[in-house]
Amino acid sequence: MVNPWLAMEAGADPGERIRTVRRAHEAFLTDGTVAPPVRQVVADSWRRSARACAAPDGEVPVELDEAALHSYREAHPLARAMPVFRELLGSIAQDGAHLLAVCDPQGRLLWVEGHRGVLRRAEQMNFVVGARWDEPHAGTNAPGTALAADHAVQIFATEHYNRRVQPWTCAAAPLHDLRTGRLLGAVDITGGDHLASPHSLALVQATARAAESHLTDSTRQWGNFLTALGRDEALLVRNGERLRLGRRHSEIMVLLAHHPAGLTGDQLAVLLYGEREMRPVTLRAELSRLRQLVGSLLHSRPYRLSTPLETDLASVQSDLTNHHLALALDTYRGPLLPSSEAPGIRRLRTALEDRMRRALLTAADPDQLRAWSLTPWGEHDLEIREALVDALPERSPARTASDAAAGRLRTEYGLTASSHFRTGVATR
Repeated sequence: MVNPWLAMEAGADPGERIRTVRRAHEAFLTDGTVAPPVRQVVADSWRRSARACAAPDGEVPVELDEAALHSYREAHPLARAMPVFRELLGSIAQDGAHLLAVCDPQGRLLWVEGHRGVLRRAEQMNFVVGARWDEPHAGTNAPGTALAADHAVQIFATEHYNRRVQPWTCAAAPLHDLRTGRLLGAVDITGGDHLASPHSLALVQATARAAESHLTDSTRQWGNFLTALGRDEALLVRNGERLRLGRRHSEIMVLLAHHPAGLTGDQLAVLLYGEREMRPVTLRAELSRLRQLVGSLLHSRPYRLSTPLETDLASVQSDLTNHHLALALDTYRGPLLPSSEAPGIRRLRTALEDRMRRALLTAADPDQLRAWSLTPWGEHDLEIREALVDALPERSPARTASDAAAGRLRTEYGLTASSHFRTGVATR
């Protein structure tokens, strides 16, 4: 089976692929259609880029100046992984044909290293430290698409959405905190067409895994962590071991983590099943099966966790309390256990989403509002869309596109075109 994340299958003609994909790219920009030989991962990225109004010929913005960049990257977790990146990719970065780049979860380049001549060529497309290379700002590219898809990927030549980037080929892999599952950024190698080989993708994947292990070993703080945002089945990391829980067990663990003092059987049953009649044996059976998975972590009388369990839910709540909205957005990977109908989970899910939205509306930062509006959980949020319009410069093309998107939502909600909707109720 062909690996969909590889740019080309063995034996393919690079020149012919460049030409056919260029024609497909022009057709997509003209009428929005896309067909083979464009890979599905690239087609999906082109569509995301178009929805985000990424410019096919635009200049990638530089968001961090020298002073802000220095303080930010020195404090970033990936700073401790740079020795690993340089050890494994250093020869590539100095061979006169490639660049090594590392970005944060927003796609901002924190390090770009390589031969001086290659760096000068890359400057022509703003592939420089401080530049924002996520898909909404730069279109399809390896680091931005690796972040969006949360998977290692190659992007070859004319697969890039922005024509300025099409002379280049790149491969990138996302990096995570193995203890929490949090996305930390991506590592990338950028160069010529010869990077469209299985070797380059395997190399960045192996480098990412080595860097993740290095970061974990350097902190030596495994503990227990539960990831439940944007997932129907929570991931429990306990002393370095990863365990994916079933849906009911995910609900139970989230509720017990949120109530560290414990819950009686009746209290837990109401949070899981509501007021409807439920046989106690049903809950006891679920808890018995859960105890077989997590062992001594689960205690009874009352039901509680024997040791503290950190969660991504609590992390986002703490970041919001401390007014660290950017950190909260990094960690918020989607609604809490989105398919759960358990009353206790639904209340937690709604409360967190409301806090996130209130914080975004209060901050009125266009990048943060735009990031939320491009997510599956935010794309139908009219209030956020209208706040984004208000936050953007009056003559900005992005404002025009955002106003059009808000207009479509007003029509969908049966509102007049001139109505400026601010209730926060019918937006989701």
